Amino acid sequence: MTARSDGPEELPINGDDDVVRVRQLVRAYAQRVKLSLVDQTKLVTAASELARNTLIYGGGGFARVEEIHDGRRAGVRASFHDEGPGIPDVTLALADGWSSGQGLGLGLSGARRLADEFDLDTEPGRGTVVTVVKWKR
Repeated sequence: MTARSDGPEELPINGDDDVVRVRQLVRAYAQRVKLSLVDQTKLVTAASELARNTLIYGGGGFARVEEIHDGRRAGVRASFHDEGPGIPDVTLALADGWSSGQGLGLGLSGARRLADEFDLDTEPGRGTVVTVVKWKR
């Protein structure tokens, strides 16, 4: 799998306006690789949830968005990085309906369902990186 030669774009996530900018950037990449409207919506929804989690639970951080290719198809990879407290119980955090805050508990589990690929790298005291990929069908 390769990224575009112009490399990934990074945006800070330090406030609500940044969450909006991340959504807009992810949508632009999804349109660039010609994802269907349904897949664009899925990816943008997942990115919005993950950007909000980065802000609320991670205390802010950044998003990295890039176009990727696997030799057969194009896709978009979006990763969300924070240096927050980390997630002590990943199994619980990925369970539908569970929330550590006031939310509906659909952030991580919802993002996982909406993406073609999902990766969660976290450890208490080290922060969290969540990566999602959506491939063109």
